[in-house]
Amino acid sequence: MQTSRTTPSRTAKRAHYDEPTIHAILDEALFCTISFAQDGQPFSIPTAFAREGNRIFIHGSVGSHFIREIEKGIPVCIAVTLIDGLVLAKSGFSHTVNYRSVIIFGKAEKIEDNAEKEKALALITNQLIPNRWEDLRPSTASEMRKTTILAFTLDEASAKIRTGGPNDEPEDRSLPTWSGVIPLKTVRLAPEPDETSAAMPLPDYLC
Repeated sequence: MQTSRTTPSRTAKRAHYDEPTIHAILDEALFCTISFAQDGQPFSIPTAFAREGNRIFIHGSVGSHFIREIEKGIPVCIAVTLIDGLVLAKSGFSHTVNYRSVIIFGKAEKIEDNAEKEKALALITNQLIPNRWEDLRPSTASEMRKTTILAFTLDEASAKIRTGGPNDEPEDRSLPTWSGVIPLKTVRLAPEPDETSAAMPLPDYLC
């Protein structure tokens, strides 16, 4: 939704408010950063998350200061960024990056139902490693008691995307300095087993 907080002050043409664009970025990302203020002191915490429908979920220890503060319903800002390339111009001023980002404003909803908590944990686990949750032993009652699940709606969210090459000044275009884009990509490397799994074949979802 476009609001005063989700409307960029610069390069507004890069903003997107449609669900498919926002959802696609969130579904590709592995981590978000949650920012909040307590007694005038700002905090910014990176954490794993997952989306289902119009909500994202995070988890944490019931004893976590970060979790205990934001579960009170204080305002938070959530940021997700995917970097797609370094954009090299002919001047330092015009260097930039190609990126896809999402900003979310909202307040936490604490999930109390155990079945919904477990579903959220499965979503977060499988966001990081698809199909991993189904290969794990079930969570114990003690583990569930020690875990807090918080949900945030996407009612006030926007995406911002930059693509393409450098925007050099006309007078710089003839300079003998290389310019262009260095693409960046996150790649999963070969899994490295610990001593208990050294003799085991890799499960299909890790191959």
